[in-house]
Amino acid sequence: MKRELAVAVELARRAGQAVMDVYATEFVVASKGHNDPVTEADRQANDFIVTGLKEAFPLDTVVAEESPLPDDLPASGRVWYVDPLDGTKEFIARNGEFSVMIGLAVNGQAQLGVVYRPEGDVLYAGDLGREAWMEQRGIRSALVIKEQDSGRPFTLAVSRSHRHPMVEEISRALDVGNEIPSGSVGLKIGLIARGEADVYLEPGPYTKLWDSCAPEAILRAAGGAFTTILGQPLIYGETRAEVSVKAQLANTHGLLASNGFCHERVVQALKPVVEELGLKPR
Repeated sequence: MKRELAVAVELARRAGQAVMDVYATEFVVASKGHNDPVTEADRQANDFIVTGLKEAFPLDTVVAEESPLPDDLPASGRVWYVDPLDGTKEFIARNGEFSVMIGLAVNGQAQLGVVYRPEGDVLYAGDLGREAWMEQRGIRSALVIKEQDSGRPFTLAVSRSHRHPMVEEISRALDVGNEIPSGSVGLKIGLIARGEADVYLEPGPYTKLWDSCAPEAILRAAGGAFTTILGQPLIYGETRAEVSVKAQLANTHGLLASNGFCHERVVQALKPVVEELGLKPR
């Protein structure tokens, strides 16, 4: 995966520069639907990354947020999942908490990921089974999660713009001692990989596979865990003829990411929430 990772890193960095070029202007905000803004930065970064991936890996499938959806999601083979600007609301708010995310799933599992935060030049990368690392302003360091004291209160990475109404209930159930608000799923996972947070979760069905693929590969490569809130693996490319591709892209059982050491404890604590939401195992 060395070539794949190198290509993804280069595309993420260059797409990030295109995003920042728009960021410096009085850009226009459009809407794709209710509470779903989009900007020229989303579209430019999307087109650049998709073109680059198709040129580098013409036999692979590319699924990107701002591109037309494919006819199906292959359950086997290689599929790239691209979120060209994760944290559009943060981009619009000009708080810097947005990222470019490029992930590769192989045979339905997240394998490789790159998350790049242009503001501050912070890049996270991971190749599952090989390594994870972070690079900031040219300085690279390995991402290896260290075991934490199991008795201390959790630090929870929470969404700045998409806070689920059940977060307060969940925080009490988990004995959360501190919250770190952040935009972008990828940047929240970066906080866990760096040891600054223990858990991130999204109980609702509001994220898509392009929100989770790159972050999952990075976090798991660093030693963390990434599942649904039921504790089940995420599946990238579950072909179901009776379900639309749009529905297949949704993480309908939410997301749960952790440092790994506390994951089962969190899954057990979330059981009342799972029951309240009416979620059932696959």
